[in-house]
Amino acid sequence: MKLTSYTNFALRSLQLAALKSPELVRINDVARIHNLSRPHIMKIVHELGKAGYLETVRGRGGGFRLARPAQDIIVGEIVRLTEGSMDVVECFNPEKNTCSLIGICVLSRKMQEATAAFMAVLNNLTIADIAANKGQLMERIAPLELPDKEMTPS
Repeated sequence: MKLTSYTNFALRSLQLAALKSPELVRINDVARIHNLSRPHIMKIVHELGKAGYLETVRGRGGGFRLARPAQDIIVGEIVRLTEGSMDVVECFNPEKNTCSLIGICVLSRKMQEATAAFMAVLNNLTIADIAANKGQLMERIAPLELPDKEMTPS
């Protein structure tokens, strides 16, 4: 299984919000820590906000924070939200299937089994779990977080 970078950075944004909770996280911080474009993170934060996972605060002192406790946000839910269909092979989708082996193919059944196992692991994982080693994570990202005033020329 391979997830998109969009999903990866949605999870990283939620992870950072859990690490910084209850403080607001700025879009610029996420972009700087993960070396991403600000518009990319804005799109992710907007989608997570619309879905009720993040609370967003607009304006100069704005940012985002978790809208619910980290232990209540399931990684599998985020993956389904950001990835959409988990149809690994064509025959998973009856509307688009053109395979003549549907219903008798062992490979198709095993691919479905593998996808279900993959999602089962993610369904047992929360944002709190991926932020549990807070000390190590904060130590690693600390040098990447520079105040905005240090980033702007004098």
